[in-house]
Amino acid sequence: MSDARAAKLVQVRDLKMHFPIHAGVLRTRVGEVKAVDGVSFDIYEGETLGLVGESGCGKSTCGRAVLRLYDLTSGSVRIDGTEIGDAGPQRLRRMRRVMQMVFQDPQASLNPRMTVAGIIGEPLVEHMKMSRKDRQERIYQLMDAVGLNRAFANRYPHEFSGGQRQRIGIARALALNPKFIICDEPIAALDVSIQAQVVNLLEDLQEEFGLTYLFISHDLSMVRHIADRVAVMYLGKIAELAPRDAIYAEPLHPYTQALLSAVPEPDPVLHDTQQRTVLKGDVPSPAKPPEGCNFCTRCPRVMDVCHRIDPEYREVAPGRYVACHLYNDAQTAEQTAAAMPA
Repeated sequence: MSDARAAKLVQVRDLKMHFPIHAGVLRTRVGEVKAVDGVSFDIYEGETLGLVGESGCGKSTCGRAVLRLYDLTSGSVRIDGTEIGDAGPQRLRRMRRVMQMVFQDPQASLNPRMTVAGIIGEPLVEHMKMSRKDRQERIYQLMDAVGLNRAFANRYPHEFSGGQRQRIGIARALALNPKFIICDEPIAALDVSIQAQVVNLLEDLQEEFGLTYLFISHDLSMVRHIADRVAVMYLGKIAELAPRDAIYAEPLHPYTQALLSAVPEPDPVLHDTQQRTVLKGDVPSPAKPPEGCNFCTRCPRVMDVCHRIDPEYREVAPGRYVACHLYNDAQTAEQTAAAMPA
């Protein structure tokens, strides 16, 4: 859990990931897709930061950029005290022991020509000098940790269910004893009956090995279960970041309010009386974001200033960050902070 005494394991500052658009016979650059456009956040040791938002808002791109699977357009990424935003191949290779990733689709992220032992053991071969016997024992330990039978070590990925394949991916991510793991929608491709098992496994592993997670998902109910703090993304930018209980109890940004109002209510009485915020229009293209605030074309509380000036991403209460003109006024921010529970 994050608190004033916890160390910051991950520090991201003004991260931008723009992809060029080329057209014509000469492949001239005619524009760029602003997939991630100035994102900043911290993740404390031992906590889980949930990153949520609609499909196409830049969540997965942000996660991959933080691990330097892409070369950054600009910005700073510091993990465990080491700046990797501009790191070369050798420094990045050394940092792979500290940071790992669990991918969304276990079918696509596992080599179909390798056995389970080969997949889990590959990071050990690449990064650590171990004897064959020690490596085999480490593979068995990892299989035990994620709940896979050791007898399955010589089987291939197609022989497993989706949930079992995801466990293989988690075991591979754990092989080098990392401190930080990005979980990129790890349950999205799984049956609902299996999703809770995988999330519970991630929580157990976090407690056992002292892991720190960036948990990317569009499932708000699951994020509420696993995350300590939640960041809400919209069109390449963070709209709001706050502790989990605060953001679910009293969302500040109009987009966060609309997103949470769309979560199904299981109580039939509350379901019939619940007021929902239905957003009009479609998400603008990241290749041509609107002028001013990214959300101004769909916001139910839009003002004139929203169409002209991009709102400042600022702290309006202890631990609560919002990018909205409704809270950019100093007096409004003070009133918001005073209204927050201590």
